[in-house]
Amino acid sequence: MKHLLSIENLSRADMETILSATATVKRQRGHHTPLPLAGRTWALIFAKSSTRTRVSFEVGLRELGANVMFLSAADIQLGRGEPIKDTARVLGRMVHGAVFRTFAQADVEEFARYANIPTINALTDEEHPCQILTDIFTFQEQRGPIQGKVVTFVGDGACNVPASWVFAAAKLGFELRIAAPKQFQPPLSLLERAGFNHVHAQPTPTGEVITATIAATGGKVILTADLQAAATGAHLLYTDVWVSMGKEAEAAERIHALTGYQINASLVKLAAPDALVMHCLPAYRGKEIDDATFEAHAQTIFDEAENRLHTQKAIIAWLVA
Repeated sequence: MKHLLSIENLSRADMETILSATATVKRQRGHHTPLPLAGRTWALIFAKSSTRTRVSFEVGLRELGANVMFLSAADIQLGRGEPIKDTARVLGRMVHGAVFRTFAQADVEEFARYANIPTINALTDEEHPCQILTDIFTFQEQRGPIQGKVVTFVGDGACNVPASWVFAAAKLGFELRIAAPKQFQPPLSLLERAGFNHVHAQPTPTGEVITATIAATGGKVILTADLQAAATGAHLLYTDVWVSMGKEAEAAERIHALTGYQINASLVKLAAPDALVMHCLPAYRGKEIDDATFEAHAQTIFDEAENRLHTQKAIIAWLVA
């Protein structure tokens, strides 16, 4: 039984299979013959609000022939305290696959174990695998292979999206720079889990810079508070919201600490001449990215948003093949 629960547990070969299939899925949209999910029903179980994830999965599953049930956690017994393993065992007897968007990574893993149906992590607090596969596909669609390139993540580097980027860098062999204040950088334990076995700390005038490498793939991660250094020569500048879902109580503290870690015109000038700018959305203009820069790169950002549909269809086809 295959699942997509994390980038951490996805092999490089499977990542490349999904990314390659996405191009075909996108090109053949509207001409799926036969429909691989005809006669099947998939459940979307969402404990967190969503626009792009919900719409892209509903549309994608329907285009592959499936019936779709949307189940808000507040509307089913899961929201009243039923154990996840009990909900999973019931749904596993009735539906053919599940897309689960929730808080704890352990919850989606427990669901997959007890439901025994293909299960997709549609976002947890620890990882966002569908988003990162989409981002890599979007980059490669426009700039070619990501191996050997430089991706700079700006902002809250200790949340789910940069964590998935760390695992992807380890597997696909590119350089990931995370520009964030020290308290918003991922822990060294995450780098170790990803397989980075050479970690070096260097004091600098702007704070300690952590460099981690993995010889087997050529992957590299750099953690730094120096935003300008992190952006210099980058092939992709990437950001996400400063206040993730579930962190609203920390909003004032986060905004204060992250002010200045913004993608704007002056930062883009430091990057490579043909650098892409991406945002996984929703965007809070004037915070993690300014309005003018967002609009200047809107084509790429909304290509990225559309590609959620195509990438997730490729993921589903890979799961049920």
